[in-house]
Parts: sequence; C-alpha cells; structure tokens
Amino acid sequence: MDKRIAIKIMLWLVVAITIFHMAILFKVIPYEITWGGRLKSDAEMYVFESISLAINFFLGFILLIKGEYVKPILPLKFVNIVLWAFLVLFILNTIGNMVAKTNFEKYFAIITLSFSILIWITLNKSKKPRRHNNTYSA
Repeated sequence: MDKRIAIKIMLWLVVAITIFHMAILFKVIPYEITWGGRLKSDAEMYVFESISLAINFFLGFILLIKGEYVKPILPLKFVNIVLWAFLVLFILNTIGNMVAKTNFEKYFAIITLSFSILIWITLNKSKKPRRHNNTYSA
C-alpha cells in the first residue's frame, strides 16, 4: 500500500473517531460502555473525552503534515518520532481492547490494529529510497 493512501485512510479514521468521541461528550453514546467501564461521573467523562479529542486533533495534524497536506511547521524528524509513539500507543491499545470487558470495546481492537498497520506502512515507506531510472542517453 502506498504511504499517501495509508495517510488518507488514517485521516478519515481520525474524523470518524472524533465524531465518536463528540457523541460520547454530548451523551449520544453512554460513557459507561467506554473506557473499560471505569468512568463513574460526568466530570470524569468530560476530562477523558477532552483529552481524547485533543490527542485525535494532534494525530490528525501530524498526519496532515506527514501527507504534505499542510505546511510543515514541525520538523519531519519530530513528526516521525510522534508517529512512532502513536504506533506503540496503538499496539498497546489493541492489546487492551482485546481484553476489554465489553464487546463494544473489543471491536475497537480492529480500529486500533488498523491504525498500527497503517502507521507502520507510513513510517516504513518513508525510509525506502526512491529508485531512479539509471538509463543514460549518449
């Protein structure tokens, strides 16, 4: 898979996940079925969901830079380090979702695993040098 396609897929996933977290924030989706059932109050939910939204906006911004959709105001090396950190986070989150209490959260392992694979593709494709046509004309 091409790096740009992987980035586009992740950007759409970030949009979908942002909508999901907004639905929790506005109580369209009950927060009791998220976060491993550990949230006990609206106040806790507002804190967790606000942090989740901030992280998703940050990931989206990093992906926009990596995909060259916006002006790179951050160094590419920093962008790659952040993506490596997200790769580790998504791998750990996949494991956590697989052992979650609710089936609802177990299904999110598919999304987090997808993110892991797509970030790996993005980082792996960045390292490969481009092949040049070595034909010479005299």
